[in-house]
Amino acid sequence: MTELIPFLPYAFALIIAIPFLVLLRHFVYSYVKLKNQELKMLSVKSNSENKTHSYERMTLFLERIKPSNLILKFDKDLAAHEFLFLTEKTINEEFEYNSSQQLYLTKSSWQNIVDSKIAIIDLLHKTYESFSSSPDIGEFKTVFIMNYMSEDDYIGATIEDLRREILIIA
Repeated sequence: MTELIPFLPYAFALIIAIPFLVLLRHFVYSYVKLKNQELKMLSVKSNSENKTHSYERMTLFLERIKPSNLILKFDKDLAAHEFLFLTEKTINEEFEYNSSQQLYLTKSSWQNIVDSKIAIIDLLHKTYESFSSSPDIGEFKTVFIMNYMSEDDYIGATIEDLRREILIIA
């Protein structure tokens, strides 16, 4: 027994240190676990913000290609064929600029946006082709708006679909 006496201080230190080390390990493990959860939440939040931003940008694109906004876009002194060319070019450029947003949208929403873009460009061409001679720009814009109003409001329907989807995401 006397041989164990020199080891008593070490045994006493171990008895005190082991619970402390166990608590320290538990604290570190809990801290790491909470930090991982925080990182996951930030990642989800960031992804949600990207989706929200995409829906906002595509809604803005759709608003810009509404005929009521397109007819105000260019100079009143343009010929109808110049207006047609510039409008189609502007729509295509803005669409290409926003095409990366499809990563965050559902397939059906993206397809509705593509269909709306194509429908507006087709409507521009059909309106121009409906004239036998080169139309006056004011007359062309009026007929363009009237043709759009006589059809279903596919742009408005697409925007409404985007609104419904963003409410589900948010």
